[in-house]
Amino acid sequence: MKLVVRVKLLPQADQAAALHATLRAVNEAACWVSGVAFERGVPREYELRKHTYAELKARGLGAQAAQHTIKKVRDAYTALQANIRAGNLGRPGSKRRVTAQSKPITFRPQAAQPYDDRCLSWQYDAGTVSIWSTAGRLRNVRFTGSQGALKRLREHRKGESDLVERDGAFYLIATCEVPETPVNENPVGFVGVDLGIVNIATTSTGYRAAGRGLNRHRKRQIDLRKKLQAKGTKSTKRLLKKRSRKEQRHAANVNHVIAKTIVATAERTGHGIALEDLTGVRDRVRLRKGQRTQLHSWGFHQLGQYLAYKAKRAGVPLVHVDPAYTSQECSQCHHVDPKNRVDQATFVCRSCGTMVHADTNASHNIARKGETVWTAGRESRVPAPV
Repeated sequence: MKLVVRVKLLPQADQAAALHATLRAVNEAACWVSGVAFERGVPREYELRKHTYAELKARGLGAQAAQHTIKKVRDAYTALQANIRAGNLGRPGSKRRVTAQSKPITFRPQAAQPYDDRCLSWQYDAGTVSIWSTAGRLRNVRFTGSQGALKRLREHRKGESDLVERDGAFYLIATCEVPETPVNENPVGFVGVDLGIVNIATTSTGYRAAGRGLNRHRKRQIDLRKKLQAKGTKSTKRLLKKRSRKEQRHAANVNHVIAKTIVATAERTGHGIALEDLTGVRDRVRLRKGQRTQLHSWGFHQLGQYLAYKAKRAGVPLVHVDPAYTSQECSQCHHVDPKNRVDQATFVCRSCGTMVHADTNASHNIARKGETVWTAGRESRVPAPV
């Protein structure tokens, strides 16, 4: 299983200046390559290399850096085409889609640049790296990270690493190949996870992660940004830059904690995890203007990703189920009625009279659907009789 480890570089002043100049040079070159690719109808990587490699070398890029820059551009266009085919940029003729298709892809000056083992080497015991730059090879560049991250880096690093600059600091994001834990093929049941905004996650085992704290944090950040942007002084701009991505980091940490708790419970009890498939929910739901901020800042996809990779590491089976009617169906008698959902928090079955928290009821329905999906999947893997 592929995981990434991020370590922070601690370069000296001259090393930092060289890394800064290197990222700008390679991303400026990538923008030029992107223009060539756009003019020529985005040819295949080998064809694109014939038109750009000599110029990249003349710009001072090393052989490997030039190859990686070309590949980065070609991968960006591949990702763009995949998003267009998947409908992520709107329907044919939509403004967003036309804009994306009508001009070359551009790269930010601080955008990540991939490095392989020919232009980056790690000295784990010394805590340093040797890395290529446009000013020559930089040796003994110190790095730091958490104890767990450094242990995983030493034991499992394999493949490319990305150099990225963020708020004046430099990071290396290394790919690690971590052995997978065998999946529990015979779970005793499934933990249903109901995702929401008021309650971020509610499970059929009784765990509920309230969203009140996170929503209040988001509102504080929005209000503070509005005040700082309205003032517009140099000091407020510095503060805005300092606080950038603070809300994003906080939300990611909350999702990590929730995912870790759910996976640990499932692993300890021998259960699997059943999760709602909410793909396209933002396109389906129509809300008033005042409610849109909450919907579009809802991090259900990120939480789902965290649950997926943590479950895979722990050997916990995870399935996605159709969320249709999970909030309207009684988990006891299975009677479906929109009126069963009295309000956001209350579920009262009009058939059997069961009264329970609405999210808890939905989580039990998701757990039951998870067992059905898992059983159907296992039966489909059984060889047909001869």
